[in-house]
Amino acid sequence: MPQWLQAGLWGLVAGGALVAGAGVAWLVRVPARLIAAIMAFGAGVLISALSFDLVDEAERSGGLGAAATGFLAGAVMYVAANAWLARHGARHRKRSGHQQVDEGQAQGSGAAIAIGALLDGVPESVVLGLSLLNGGGVGVAVLAAVFISNVPEGLSSASGMKNAGRDARYVFGVWGGIALASAVAASVGNLTLRTASPAAIAIITAVAAGAILAMIADTMIPEAFERAHVLTGLITTIGFLTAFTIERLGH
Repeated sequence: MPQWLQAGLWGLVAGGALVAGAGVAWLVRVPARLIAAIMAFGAGVLISALSFDLVDEAERSGGLGAAATGFLAGAVMYVAANAWLARHGARHRKRSGHQQVDEGQAQGSGAAIAIGALLDGVPESVVLGLSLLNGGGVGVAVLAAVFISNVPEGLSSASGMKNAGRDARYVFGVWGGIALASAVAASVGNLTLRTASPAAIAIITAVAAGAILAMIADTMIPEAFERAHVLTGLITTIGFLTAFTIERLGH
């Protein structure tokens, strides 16, 4: 199987976790505290992956300067895009309660939420595509982290969409589209960067890591803390340790 196609399939698997989470939220009334706990766990998993796989690898292959520059650039770009989306109704796109707005409250908010979901998912997918470039197969720790964190993201956001009056066509259209976009992003990342220099790949990996960390702080942690409160730190730590263990056992 061509490597770019493998990358696309792994991207689809990771993105499919969003659809799975949305399906659970749509069919079952999940307690808000459980959603928050799962979100905190997912945040810890992602923090571990970007620390020990993405930023560490970027620094090793491209040097500290390239890694730091890319990491900061990714965070700045994400925050800027997220600020713009927030002004158009997507501020609370991952919240499970009644914080999300409908089209009557903010015209165009549906499109903004969909774009925001895409913004959250693409960096992770590009990294999955890049992880195949060394010929050793997909990065298991990164794939596990993205999959584990995507389930609560889809669950929480879909629950909020449902509470805001969005219908099933919109909810599953958004997450199904993001799953497909994840596959495309992973394939494109693998194809276009196959001949890139180690420094270039390091910068792009660091950009993705910076964007992911900004996303965690802006969208996942607030949802987790609102319901889990003092337990948020402990659950996030458990998630971090789980991903770290997976990463070390994979060596």
